[in-house]
Amino acid sequence: MILWINGAFGSGKTTCAKILEKKLPNAFLYDPEQVGFFIRDQLPKSLQQPDFQHHPEWREFNYRMLSKIATSFDGVIIVPMTLVDATYVDEIIGRLQRDGIDVRHLILEANRQTLVKRLNKRFEWFNSWGKAQIDRCQSAFESDIRAEKIITDHRSKQDVAQAVADRVGLTLSSK
Repeated sequence: MILWINGAFGSGKTTCAKILEKKLPNAFLYDPEQVGFFIRDQLPKSLQQPDFQHHPEWREFNYRMLSKIATSFDGVIIVPMTLVDATYVDEIIGRLQRDGIDVRHLILEANRQTLVKRLNKRFEWFNSWGKAQIDRCQSAFESDIRAEKIITDHRSKQDVAQAVADRVGLTLSSK
């Protein structure tokens, strides 16, 4: 199973994914952002997109890697990654599902004030990338991107991870 944890920057995706990885036997944390960093670092500035997700190579590579892992690995693949373009969701998640791969897609949701507070704790001051994307993310999750939502405001990190596990039928260890 692939567990795709979507949400705005600051919603708790990576934190939740790390907790799940520790508390699930045979779990693997896959980070599509690393592919984006590679693409950005290996292209001349004139060829770089403002968002690495706009590169079709990013979407194709992540689809192929996740397909390879899902068909060769007997465990839960946890993917914390913001996707707000419905076409991109379809090119990766939809395509994997059409291939018969079990992909569970959830959105961690929080209000603007909570997101800004969490991003400030990460030292993302002023109008950081994450903060600049809040409205875009929230708008997409209200209209374009369909997935079950888990509200993270006023919840502990452990409670969010437990809620995610419960929604997809996984049992977390007590460690």
